[in-house]
Amino acid sequence: MSLRLGDKAPNFTAQTSQGEINLYDYLGDGWGVLFSHPADYTPVCTTELGRTAALKDEFAKRNTKVLALSVDSVESHKGWINDINETQNVEVDFPIVADEDRKIAEEWDMIHPNASVSATVRSLFIIGPDKTIKLIITYPASTGRNFQEVLRVLDSLQLTAYHSVSTPADWKDGEDVVVSTAIKSEDIPAKFPKGYTEVKPYLRLTPQPNK
Repeated sequence: MSLRLGDKAPNFTAQTSQGEINLYDYLGDGWGVLFSHPADYTPVCTTELGRTAALKDEFAKRNTKVLALSVDSVESHKGWINDINETQNVEVDFPIVADEDRKIAEEWDMIHPNASVSATVRSLFIIGPDKTIKLIITYPASTGRNFQEVLRVLDSLQLTAYHSVSTPADWKDGEDVVVSTAIKSEDIPAKFPKGYTEVKPYLRLTPQPNK
């Protein structure tokens, strides 16, 4: 199965480091980030889970729950969490899914045979409140994820979901955004009372509407 943006996120019930969870129940009506790891006790992934734990408040501000997945067992996860807490000076309090039979990894297209015939690649998915997939990023094993980028994309997704705008290259929360091309220039003042700048007829910038 190959997942694409806009697809319904495959639901699953699985054992985790925090007991059995159902993905949809765990996410509730909020946003979610699911990210996979090739195996426990791997160096790059240890730093990634530590960084995720350190950003707990940032994810909470965005009404976003996180969970990780590895093909190792719950007991292995728990031992690894001890190492993560010790080496990264954090407290991992989000679940790590145990996917020993690789059923979830296969359903979520996390195994890329040309990279590894058995281990999950390091995929990251953002899931919206409607349980559809909003973002897919897949990293090679040698490159750690940029979690500031994950937060930036969450900000963009949440902003553009509720306002008729998109975000330009390198945009950060609080900066100007692009008015949707579906909105006529004469209709912009009523919809965006903060004003706008017309760079080109197809490129109109306005201050971020929810700030």
